[in-house]
Amino acid sequence: MAKLVINNGCSLRGTVNISSAKNAILPIIAASLLSGEDCILNEIPYLEDVKVMGEVIQSMGASFEILNGERLRIRAENITNHEPVYELIRKMRASFLVMGPTLARFGRIKISLPGGCAIGTRPIDLHLKGFAAMGASITMGHGFIEAVAERLKGESIYLDFPSVGATENIMMAACLAEGTTTIENAAEEPEIVDLSNYLNNMGANIRGAGTDTIKIEGVKQLKGAAHTAIPDRIEAGTFMIAAAVAGGDVVIEGVVPEHLKPVTAKLKEMGVEVYEHERSIRVKSDGVVTPTDIKTMPYPGFPTDMQSQMMTAMCLARGTSIATETVFENRFMHINELKLMGAKIKVDGRSAIIEGCERLSGAKVKATDLRAGAALAIAGLCADGYTEISDIFHIDRGYVKFEEKLKNLGVNITRIDE
Repeated sequence: MAKLVINNGCSLRGTVNISSAKNAILPIIAASLLSGEDCILNEIPYLEDVKVMGEVIQSMGASFEILNGERLRIRAENITNHEPVYELIRKMRASFLVMGPTLARFGRIKISLPGGCAIGTRPIDLHLKGFAAMGASITMGHGFIEAVAERLKGESIYLDFPSVGATENIMMAACLAEGTTTIENAAEEPEIVDLSNYLNNMGANIRGAGTDTIKIEGVKQLKGAAHTAIPDRIEAGTFMIAAAVAGGDVVIEGVVPEHLKPVTAKLKEMGVEVYEHERSIRVKSDGVVTPTDIKTMPYPGFPTDMQSQMMTAMCLARGTSIATETVFENRFMHINELKLMGAKIKVDGRSAIIEGCERLSGAKVKATDLRAGAALAIAGLCADGYTEISDIFHIDRGYVKFEEKLKNLGVNITRIDE
């Protein structure tokens, strides 16, 4: 089991290049099942989650080939198995996204209930309601879901909550449905727009992605396509917060500043200098930040995937801050780990009241989920002594060469394999 050891105290300086977004790549891999032709994905972040998604579609008969280390070729011409391997689906929630494309193209799928980080219940009922509205017959039992439809029919679907996964799954299924599908109260995240662009390149007819109403005119078949996913806004935001609280001067390259507006606004509110350029963001800070409040919301609100990292910044602010989590009910597991480092946090329902302190103390802590691991690493940058983070397989799921990028900014960080 690997762990990270951080012994810092210096400010961060230099440039960090942001990888393609994991949360964009995973649905795009699933969408490749809609075509029997070659699909080429460029600048792949070869993370653990990407490997798992590759194994999922390989278990169904698709080919999944890495070219030159950063390009991926997928060909789903010979899908022979409509029941992806149980153990793989249980590993990662995003693997459930193969349901929509497989049902639409092959008329049936049997899939286990999904797994993933234990940050909340994240029910799949919105996905299933969408498929049922489009004419699929759905049965559940013994931990599995089976869906059958000779051909899905276009329908008007209203989502009770703007779920990213449900929007993606229904949108992919609708591409091969008969007629027009309208998704209302759809998620508006940049990753939805990116998936729409990829599907349209494959020959789909999708309009309105990035708004709360998406219209999909079904087509008979899709072709192969090449695509480069958008930059990872969560990785970029993580490094922005790291530079803000550790202090220094960091340029974050290869980003879409528009995608980071909520994080940028909060950091400016905390007294940090943030300069936006066409494809980069520069963060300058003396390491002293003022308190602020956040409330996680669907895009374009403050992202739930940045809540734990921002809470670390609040722990170091000069005053009291409040973080309210409205998306996932169990996304405060990192609080006990931050308390081990000297953070002063009280939880009141879905809100955490944080009393800032000047420094944290190094300690042995555990990454309880993907973003919590990043938050603890940021805390280690501003802690006296050594910080040892275990269970970093969570970090490896979502950050490419995380410790190498921090090292290049001047962080004293070491990965130890045990």
